[in-house]
Amino acid sequence: MVQQTVESKPWRGVQVAAALPFTDDLTIDVDAYAEHVRFLADNGCDGICPNGSLGEYQTLTDEERALVVATAIEAAPEGFSVMPGVGAYGALQSRRWAEHAAEAGAGSVLLLPPNTYRADEATVVEHYREVAKAGLPIVAYNNPYDTKVDLTPPLLARLFGEGLIVGVKEFTGDVRRAYRIAELAPGLDVIIGTDDVLLELGIAGAVGWIAGLPNAMPAISVELYRLATSGRPDDLAEALPLYRDLHALLRWDATTEFVQAIKLMMDVAGRKGGACRPPRLALPDDSAKEITGEVERLLAKGLR
Repeated sequence: MVQQTVESKPWRGVQVAAALPFTDDLTIDVDAYAEHVRFLADNGCDGICPNGSLGEYQTLTDEERALVVATAIEAAPEGFSVMPGVGAYGALQSRRWAEHAAEAGAGSVLLLPPNTYRADEATVVEHYREVAKAGLPIVAYNNPYDTKVDLTPPLLARLFGEGLIVGVKEFTGDVRRAYRIAELAPGLDVIIGTDDVLLELGIAGAVGWIAGLPNAMPAISVELYRLATSGRPDDLAEALPLYRDLHALLRWDATTEFVQAIKLMMDVAGRKGGACRPPRLALPDDSAKEITGEVERLLAKGLR
């Protein structure tokens, strides 16, 4: 296993689950993606997660997935981390993507459990053992809604105890889990996985946020994260009204249409979000109107 010092944990902080821009014919807009990486770094984010669900990785060819990682790493300035998603149907494929990430220069990877079927605990553990052979630190991604596999606190403690994972992106929305994870696996980093529990998990001790909203509004998102995780009462008092103000947008991250929603937020904020690849369709008019109105309201208040 790769050992990390306290000063070198590239999965911490605000890691943006990056949306992927396409050209009019739905090929990857490499230049726009590279510019987006630089934009996020310039606005205070700590890193980027290419080839996650928000990056529509399921619709990409192997060549495109490799291109996305290479583009992100090439565009990333010094100190801006790249943590590729290496989810795949099988452990061997995920291990190959983790090896590719290591060869490309990534500092860590984000790994779903097996999602071909409802895997049992032994299968999950073996999956993480296989991918750990690539040598990069692994942040587990717990999203039982999509994978039908729940990385429960006891299971996370087992994975951490074997040295297979360094953190977990917690996407259940159950903020109670952070306290149970801390009890069973002291030292395992809890990473906020759903935008709309940012404040609650920040209070509970989270040390990172794999985030959707910063694609559209990075500066205010970073400010909110810093306030929510500092542990200082004055900062929490300042964070609460801001959190309430942003929550109508933050909660879209946990919806089925989250990719379309965040890309629309980007468009309204003057970024290139654009269309999604099939099977995702454009948002219904009422949803698009709601999102547009919220982003415009916040922009009018000077939030970016």
